[in-house]
Amino acid sequence: MKQEGLLLVLSGPSGAGKGTVCKELLSRNPNLRLSTSVTTRAPRPGEVEAGSYFFRTRDEFMQMREEGEFLEYAEVYGNFYGTPRSFVREQLLSGHDVVLEIDIQGALKVKDRFEDGVFVFIVPPTLEELKRRLKTRGTETEEQVLRRFNAAYEELNFVLRYNYLVINDDVSLAADKIEAILMAERCRVIRNRGLHECLKGVL
Repeated sequence: MKQEGLLLVLSGPSGAGKGTVCKELLSRNPNLRLSTSVTTRAPRPGEVEAGSYFFRTRDEFMQMREEGEFLEYAEVYGNFYGTPRSFVREQLLSGHDVVLEIDIQGALKVKDRFEDGVFVFIVPPTLEELKRRLKTRGTETEEQVLRRFNAAYEELNFVLRYNYLVINDDVSLAADKIEAILMAERCRVIRNRGLHECLKGVL
């Protein structure tokens, strides 16, 4: 019996390595799909519709928002970004797992609308390592690094809203743990209701 895919939501503080872990998972799991967001910003060179983003006008985005077509959305530097409910649902119904790599506020909005998701909070092994990672990016001033570090420290308070905690000390090992989480989730009785009903008829 074909099983629906799982919605995997990865988030955590800045510097936790969410993006790197997400890329590792995608490279190892051909059945895993990265959610494609809707945006109101103009396409950049090389970006294609439905590949990088679904590009929509501001009016089209607002209409989608009013019709409840987003699992979550946010405005960033004057442009809107949203996770389309229909795209995610289509992928899940076709049996593909879908991964969302989003910030904590976005993840909690998704959880309010999609409780069946698998919510994983990724953290670095120590706060010292977190600060080191933020500094070694080399793209921000010391003040900006400190601001991000303080924000990350506060974001750790949200960990209890998630299903799982994964420490990202080693990217490959972190990906192993998330794959184990997905395997366990597929074995949950509540996700195998149809099989349970079939077995009741023969056992």
